[in-house]
Amino acid sequence: MASVAGNRFKQDERRRNADHVSFLKHRRFRWLWIALMLCIVTGLGYAMIDQEPRPNGGSWYGYTLGTIGLLLIVWLSLLGVRKRKITTGQWSLKAWTSAHVYLGLALIVVGTLHTGFQIGWNVHTLAYFLMLLVIISGIYGVIAYATLPSTLSSNRKEMTRAEMLDALTALDRQLESAAQPLGREQTDLVIAALEQDVFYGGAWGRLTGTYPGCKTNRALARISESGSEAEERVHALLVKRADQLGQIRRHLRIRALLEVWLFIHIPATIALLAALLAHVVSVFYYW
Repeated sequence: MASVAGNRFKQDERRRNADHVSFLKHRRFRWLWIALMLCIVTGLGYAMIDQEPRPNGGSWYGYTLGTIGLLLIVWLSLLGVRKRKITTGQWSLKAWTSAHVYLGLALIVVGTLHTGFQIGWNVHTLAYFLMLLVIISGIYGVIAYATLPSTLSSNRKEMTRAEMLDALTALDRQLESAAQPLGREQTDLVIAALEQDVFYGGAWGRLTGTYPGCKTNRALARISESGSEAEERVHALLVKRADQLGQIRRHLRIRALLEVWLFIHIPATIALLAALLAHVVSVFYYW
């Protein structure tokens, strides 16, 4: 019984350790080595074939690489379906994601060798460049997910998005009260700042973090911090509001940077599958 309990404890320890390993390092970079082996084998095969002209998509080796590439692309595109099922073990989501990344990168070699370095204005080249677009956007996604979550967590300061907005609302109430003794022009500046939509700026503003029309900054520039007591208080509150807005906008920007690549990756994948279908049909039609 003791040995059984000990073995179970060791298995649980290994499982917990595996849970904290990045999908890029899954099983000691297993899928990286598999992808590298695929690249080496296909590259050596292409180099060692004694054939003139060199192998291209219409040669037997080109068909072989094309079949491998097609199967890989279809399988890799199923990651979205796989994400809806949580399992552990050999084909856990982490293992699947690791394979998705490294085999996706290997497609650059497989796909390029399949073309035989022949590029033209046709559906075949379209499929090739769509594949590259999917891979490049995926590379961005991997980098984003590897680097930005820590920045997002640091910016949040253990606050949720709702708590950030609540903090801003509390500051706005204080500002509304503190601005009462100010003159008409200064009061209008504060009111304009309070009425401006926190989420204004659109997609470009979120991605770049630039808000040139920010009325809080405008009010800060126009209300002196060395004037009357009321002006000093309003200015201090505006500084706090600007800081809180900055935190919210940084949060929005990081989230946008984490998600923007999907607006390219997913549609490009769908377009790639359609182009591949046209590519395969046209090849066999004219074969």
